[in-house]
Amino acid sequence: PSIDELELPQICKELILKPRGLILVTGPAGSGKSTTLAAMINHLNENERRNVITIEDPIEFLFQDKQCIIHQRDLGDDTKSFSTALMQALRHDPDVIVIGEMRDLNTISTAITAAETGHLVLGTLHTIDAAQTIDRIIDIFPAIQQRQIRLQLSQVIEAVLSQTLLSRIEGGRIAAFEIMIANSVLRRLIRDEKIFEIPPNLELGSKEGMQTLNQALADLVRRNIVSSQEAMRKSSNPAKLQELLQVRGLRV
Repeated sequence: PSIDELELPQICKELILKPRGLILVTGPAGSGKSTTLAAMINHLNENERRNVITIEDPIEFLFQDKQCIIHQRDLGDDTKSFSTALMQALRHDPDVIVIGEMRDLNTISTAITAAETGHLVLGTLHTIDAAQTIDRIIDIFPAIQQRQIRLQLSQVIEAVLSQTLLSRIEGGRIAAFEIMIANSVLRRLIRDEKIFEIPPNLELGSKEGMQTLNQALADLVRRNIVSSQEAMRKSSNPAKLQELLQVRGLRV
């Protein structure tokens, strides 16, 4: 499915065309992260000439080469681990590397290094929002390395897309997204260990395409796509969502 068919944020089209950096798609298991990544790669395949390597467990979507050359590697059949496959992928001169799951220190460390050396790296994590995602990446490293990782991450991170799936009023499902786009302010917050200041900056960054999950949920309720009860159930801060809905004159 395309980005438009899935009703994903339009910023996804801009992010996947970036020449380098680290883009993370996060959310609970079964929230549609792989589908979002596939739609972004499909958009790239139709619009740019790039060499793409995916490392997946298992392969969920098969791509046919259009503008891009796409090599898909399956954990188990083609490689023993994400970190091993990632190291070997760097020897094949890829422009874009897609990591099905960034689950250990070696994989995360190599992904950051790959982004530093001029590749566009996309990966997934089981975290529920942008702030938790940044914390998870930094906390997986030994304390002695964390200051250096904060600096590296602040330089390479381009975006964090945190998603959750909701049931539509009319049937079917739709994803709601928290969107963090790395700008100079957010890079400084990561570098200076002020992760707790990320959420209020997302609320103020709408002109750059940013939003909190609660803002996304409130918008879906306003557009009568999902019920307020469903939105409240999926919110990590229901009190804040209730406040947003009341400001917009909507019943909770």
